[in-house]
Amino acid sequence: MGVRNLYQEVHFTTIDRRTGQVTRLKKLPLTMAFVLSRKVLMLVICAAALILILFVTSGRRPIDYNTQVKPIINAKCITCHGGVKQKAGFSLLFRSDALAPNESGKPAIIPGDPSHSEMIRRITNSNEDERMPYKHPPLSENEISILKQWIKEGAVWGDHWSYIPLKEIPVPKEKSFSGFKGKNDWSVNEIDRFILHDLKAFDLTPSAEADKPTLLRRVSLDLTGLPPTPSLAKSFLSDTSSSAYEKLVDTLLSSPRFGERWAAMWLDLARYADTKGYERDDSRTIWHYRDYLIRSFNADKPYNQFLIEQLAGDLLKDPTDEQLIATAFHRNTMTNDEGGTDNEEFRTAAVVDRVNTTWETLMGTTFACVQCHSHPFDPFRNEEYYKFLAFFNNSRDEDTYDDYPLLRHFNKDDSSKLMELEKWMHTTVSSEKAKEITRFIKTWQPAINSLRADQFIQSELDDTKWLKFRNHGSARLAAINLDKKNLLITRFYSNIKNGTLVIHLDKADGPVLVKINVPETKGWEILQFIFPATSGTHDLYFTYTNPDLKLPDASGMTFDWMYFTEKFPAEGSIGYDKAVQSFWELVRSKTSDVTPVMMENPDDQHRKTYVFERGSWMTKGKEVMPGVPASLNAFPKNAPLNRLGLSLWMTSPDNPLTARTMVNRVWEQIFGNGLVETLEDLGTQGAVPTHKELLDWLSWEYIHTHKWSTKKLLKQIVLSATYRQDSRTNEHLMEKDPYNKYFARGPRVRLAGEQIRDQALSVSQLLNDRLYGPSVMPYQPGGIWLSPYSGLDWKESTAGDQYRRSLYTYWKRTAPYPTMITFDGGAREVCVARRIRTNTPLQALVTLNDEGFIQMARSLAKNMKRAGPDIISQINYGYQSIVFKPIPREKLNILTKLYTSALQQYKTDPVKTCEMTGLMDENNNPETAALVVVANALLNLDEVITKN
Repeated sequence: MGVRNLYQEVHFTTIDRRTGQVTRLKKLPLTMAFVLSRKVLMLVICAAALILILFVTSGRRPIDYNTQVKPIINAKCITCHGGVKQKAGFSLLFRSDALAPNESGKPAIIPGDPSHSEMIRRITNSNEDERMPYKHPPLSENEISILKQWIKEGAVWGDHWSYIPLKEIPVPKEKSFSGFKGKNDWSVNEIDRFILHDLKAFDLTPSAEADKPTLLRRVSLDLTGLPPTPSLAKSFLSDTSSSAYEKLVDTLLSSPRFGERWAAMWLDLARYADTKGYERDDSRTIWHYRDYLIRSFNADKPYNQFLIEQLAGDLLKDPTDEQLIATAFHRNTMTNDEGGTDNEEFRTAAVVDRVNTTWETLMGTTFACVQCHSHPFDPFRNEEYYKFLAFFNNSRDEDTYDDYPLLRHFNKDDSSKLMELEKWMHTTVSSEKAKEITRFIKTWQPAINSLRADQFIQSELDDTKWLKFRNHGSARLAAINLDKKNLLITRFYSNIKNGTLVIHLDKADGPVLVKINVPETKGWEILQFIFPATSGTHDLYFTYTNPDLKLPDASGMTFDWMYFTEKFPAEGSIGYDKAVQSFWELVRSKTSDVTPVMMENPDDQHRKTYVFERGSWMTKGKEVMPGVPASLNAFPKNAPLNRLGLSLWMTSPDNPLTARTMVNRVWEQIFGNGLVETLEDLGTQGAVPTHKELLDWLSWEYIHTHKWSTKKLLKQIVLSATYRQDSRTNEHLMEKDPYNKYFARGPRVRLAGEQIRDQALSVSQLLNDRLYGPSVMPYQPGGIWLSPYSGLDWKESTAGDQYRRSLYTYWKRTAPYPTMITFDGGAREVCVARRIRTNTPLQALVTLNDEGFIQMARSLAKNMKRAGPDIISQINYGYQSIVFKPIPREKLNILTKLYTSALQQYKTDPVKTCEMTGLMDENNNPETAALVVVANALLNLDEVITKN
């Protein structure tokens, strides 16, 4: 090769792999190109070797804390090194704790350095006395490897999926599916695309669509809790248009029965009952709250507004009566009326219950664990529990016998009188004074309850409830603000004349504020006593004397509450006399209904909050201010630090739990299983979501697209192809998904106790469909109620009220209605986020033998008799009126045989015939009795007590 060839020019090009662009470099002599090419080749070889080494040594994804590390910690470490126990000062609950020095003065975990991390040394130690877990089997090699690699990668903690704020989730792309009847696209909406995407991963395919009668009954039971009316069924079954099903759904969503069905679900969460609980379990009037729920669901009140009203309706600007009633959500807590109990103890118990209920039912988290210690598994510290409790700790209720504060419901005349008085106050005095006086008229608040008294001499809290004085008795009310006050309004009674009450300032023999001649009253009365204007906060000492009290243990005066205020304003103004008269008439009016409501203490009665040491309310730790857990979304800027601000925090789009919890609950109500099975716990110890992306997508939609509309959410679910599937199963489905967690078939769920009874009432045409009102008492066997002290007894309602829907049934906590409790209803002493379905012989005994169901069977038999003269027509009518399709031949044969057998028996036994028919007329015959047996059997068929 000549010299010239050595210097022959060559061209070099480069390719940008990201853009694909080709760049031509300058010409180089061949010899230089040869040298450069060798250097490039060596660099390429070295780079390839380096990549290969890195691939071999670190050819794995980074360790995921939630799926790989936390399960090990929870199973093997957290019991000794968590929120409850922190042996050696080492806790793995929070990263800051785990990396902090422990009792040895050194951290157990050094991020990036597993070889010098004490944790790794301990779990790999061969000495059993030093190896961790202590006195337990050692970790596996794989577990140790995971922990080593995790520390090497920096010991990064991870947030649990449910505590991460929602974000918009992409919907899986539509894929062609070889479906049914020549259709290629199975999906109806986005829900189906999520479900189909996961079904393919589990080698499952969707089921065919259920027939029209099945869909009719299914969606009616789901949306209204009742079977469809005959007219609605006829309309849908005869409608052959493509929009027939959607029209049916819209009709059901607009039905007033919709609100009743979903209110019934909410009553479990709100621990609604018509009694107060505990030993006495006396009656409580709170049914207006149930009516609020029905109206709210029927009106499709946005869920965020629905929650704000229930948590803080009283704190809204100019709250309506409805918004005040909404706060009864947290007045469903129990009150202990038993004598000798500590009212502060049970007030505190009610506040704790409000905290736990708020978290378990509205945010799906076991926050109750944090009452005594930091959460063993989830990122909540002990102190954060009491910061959250502080939001509820300043409410007016104090475990009083009358459940103060109460919203008093006036009749039409008194309501008009109140409106006129408010108008006069706004015009003559001020809007603020009008609000203050109206609030007192409606609630008798903010009065000071007599149970706040102390330092008793010849006085006592009678039955730990009312301040009672004997002759020469005295007691104290501490720290009463008297600024701008010159009037005492009090509710009391006195059964004797000539009593004298003297109020002293600051000590028992201190300056006299006022001397009152106490009149004899006829029961409880509300009177006013004027005293000289004073200022400041004082201890008030009450002394009572009466020369007519001769016996040492005889009492002369008993207080319920006291309200220190100003004299009625604007004296001398036009209309003043009428306004004063109206004020006292309204204050003293005997209202027929009251509802316990939430109300905040005024500033001068503000209640401080402390951490309870080891969860004991009697051992106060440091004082805390209201606050929310640092691991969740930030408290809204400029929001007040009270229940209203808390409700805004809970319903913020940034809150990761509120929407997920409600969407999961709605899904569970429809399909029988939630997308997360543990409705009460979306945290790290809850069930793993079967369709996390779908849950997040639906939750995002619920907030941003549906604007918190529960009806729109429900419509989206029940219109889906997923919901419309046939519920029948086969061997493949039972093998792959026995509990239908992946939804390759339609929902098949046994009805709740309320729905079983309501369905029987409906198909037997006994149902009283009146909306709203007080609770009723349908048939119940004798001896269920054993009410100490109160003497209350179950009195069966009449005039059709005994046939009202089950959510109107009177609910006594210590003796719930037997049908409901047998079919897994709760006592409602605490919230129930999820009913566990059971299958017991007692359930069959209820539906076969309970007198209420026998009455329904009699009515159904009466209707069946009108269907025709022959038993076959009658049975077919009965079956079809319940499931909306003709009865299969094999079932018809069985029921016909049942009728024939029963008929022969009743022909020979007139007494049993009469017992079965319950009649004493021409229909009291063996044929009617036998038909009642068949009707009862129809109401007990599996496809009847089950939603298919």
